[in-house]
Amino acid sequence: MWSIGELSERVGVKVPTIRYYEQTGLIEPPERSAGNQRRYGRDALERLGFIRHARDLGLGIEAIRELIDLSGHPEKPCESADRIAREHLVEVRARIARLKRLEHELERIADNCNGDAICDCYVLRALSDHSLCESEH
Repeated sequence: MWSIGELSERVGVKVPTIRYYEQTGLIEPPERSAGNQRRYGRDALERLGFIRHARDLGLGIEAIRELIDLSGHPEKPCESADRIAREHLVEVRARIARLKRLEHELERIADNCNGDAICDCYVLRALSDHSLCESEH
């Protein structure tokens, strides 16, 4: 059994985040010691590790909630879990495409700046006038 601070250190999740996960039902309310201190067991450690990894992969709270619910039904087919992962992959690829467009535009803006006086700075002009951008980003 671990205190909330020990659990926080073991998994690398801040204490307020653990409390939030408890309030939203992602983690079961912990047992309490005689001194009313939260005491977490292996199940909470594993659940919190699952949530942290899912968050590190960028999954939203509702997707994580659905995945946790699915994990409680091992007899079910995994098509719903696959769907969640694939939908998130589509979102990640869209973000990557947008970031690539941003990268290209920022590189173009920086390359067009000759480094002379601020009054002639292309970076500042491009930021002030969206029409100077090569494409939508």
